[in-house]
Amino acid sequence: MKKTFKLQDLDCANCAAKMERGISKIDGVKQVNVNFLTQRMTIEADDDRFEEIMDQVVKTCKKVEPDCVILR
Repeated sequence: MKKTFKLQDLDCANCAAKMERGISKIDGVKQVNVNFLTQRMTIEADDDRFEEIMDQVVKTCKKVEPDCVILR
């Protein structure tokens, strides 16, 4: 499954790159792209575990950028 999410309060391009690297290491994530300019994240992950993976994605993002919110 491939979905795109809007990011709110992503403050720097370096943080976006760190988030992308961290998310790509999560088991079940096939591809991820965090775009600082458009404030969007596109993620492709296993269909049957997508919500579980997204919970891990949110935790990873909070570690890097505590103020960033993924609008689901």
